[in-house]
Amino acid sequence: MQLTFWGVRGSIPTPGEATRKWGGNSACIEVSCSGHEPLVLDCGTGARGLGAKLVGSDSRELTLLFSHLHVDHIFGFPYFGPVYTPGYRLNVGIPAYSDEEARERLGRFLNGTFHPTRLRDIPADLNFFAVRPARTFVASGYNVTGIRLNHPGGSIGYRIRTATAAQDIAYVTDSAPFARPGEGVIAGEEAIPAEARLVEFLRGCDTVVYDTMYSRGEYLEKMTWGHSYPEYAVAVCRAAGVRRLVLFHHNPEATDAVLDERLERFAKTEGLVVTQAAEGMVLDVP
Repeated sequence: MQLTFWGVRGSIPTPGEATRKWGGNSACIEVSCSGHEPLVLDCGTGARGLGAKLVGSDSRELTLLFSHLHVDHIFGFPYFGPVYTPGYRLNVGIPAYSDEEARERLGRFLNGTFHPTRLRDIPADLNFFAVRPARTFVASGYNVTGIRLNHPGGSIGYRIRTATAAQDIAYVTDSAPFARPGEGVIAGEEAIPAEARLVEFLRGCDTVVYDTMYSRGEYLEKMTWGHSYPEYAVAVCRAAGVRRLVLFHHNPEATDAVLDERLERFAKTEGLVVTQAAEGMVLDVP
């Protein structure tokens, strides 16, 4: 299994000289594995480059899973090449209670008002399905399970397993901590119930991509904004026995210099491999 990071930034794209090294496109990850159709996680502005690659490949089917529909995670959908490719089948998973609601939720964005493209005019074959937390389903040949996260308006994280059950990764973005500062795993204590649910969800994962948008100080100023910080992600992953943590969903205010310093600090974490998502980075999941 491989993870390719096409977009790593949170909230708003941040192109420019100050973000050249780590990347300025918003969230989009490609999951690939021999014998599986492509699996795409979120469709931020990074999806434009991924779409160009996929249209040029032999595959004509993929699954796209949205964590939620805040604009930084759907910006790229109207610019995603497979959408405009006749004969291409896109299975689109959206947090919703029914398949009809899933389609309607994305249709609010693609209605001719917020973007010229209207959902009904898209030439690709779009198959919408509802994603519900705690329910396992098959997507592009992977077994996928969702978990409800802590974010305004709601968000869903995903655990993805190959058909042989030999590899497990998780995608946990747009989620504030489940415990207040000074309690639970961040305080070296037993996880509180809501937090324990996340720890068990991540139990034994090889690689976890985790929202670490804020520094600890920034989080304390913005506790209700729905994002986390590296110390918390480290504590959760340690409690869950995760092998590798990938810091993700970088703050738009974080320059390359800031992210360099952050990685240098957390790469020294004992008992856990910590790396940081960079646009264009490819990670092998052994």
